[in-house]
Amino acid sequence: MTTIIGIKVNNRNESAITVQEILTKYGCAIKTRIGLHEEINNQCSPKGLILLEIKNNDTATDITNELCEIDEIEIQQMKF
Repeated sequence: MTTIIGIKVNNRNESAITVQEILTKYGCAIKTRIGLHEEINNQCSPKGLILLEIKNNDTATDITNELCEIDEIEIQQMKF
């Protein structure tokens, strides 16, 4: 089973380091990672979107559970 995790980071300045630490911890399980953010007036937006493709459903659950503990984060999943 493949799981796509969508992570909406609502305050990148406050959350980016913690999110990155979690994603690094599970780096070998992440098949694809795409980061999207907007630029507003030549500055990075404080919001961002990260899409992850995870092949192992148990690992996807672990990543999601750890990310859910961070304030300013919203998570959605798709399973195929």
